[in-house]
Amino acid sequence: MTVLLVDVANTVGSRPDGWWRDRAGATARLLEQLAALPGRELAGPDGEPVTVTALVAVVEGQARDVEAPAGLRVVRAPGSGDDALAETAADLADGDDDLLVVTADRGLRDRLPAVARIAGPGWLLAAADRAADPAEG
Repeated sequence: MTVLLVDVANTVGSRPDGWWRDRAGATARLLEQLAALPGRELAGPDGEPVTVTALVAVVEGQARDVEAPAGLRVVRAPGSGDDALAETAADLADGDDDLLVVTADRGLRDRLPAVARIAGPGWLLAAADRAADPAEG
């Protein structure tokens, strides 16, 4: 059982799809896509199955006011998204479920609890794409 903690700005920024023209819109679209993941079993970053028990998404800046889809917990960073993500990771690391943090930010990775596993945005986006494909699901 795994909680996914997502660095949303980092994940949105990993695809050059014009997100910079509408950060809030790109964030809302990503959150809608990620809302399908809780309760699913995914192929983890190492290929082993990961059962997603919850998904926590950290949003910041212009995307802070996006609506949270049902089934997701959205943390709205009042300042630095990295600070909010590191604090949330520390809180989640105390739970019973494994913690898998999605970010490509190396500086942020260094601030995460030792028990946190890490995956890059590419893994998450591919997993979300597979979950959205009826032939895969």
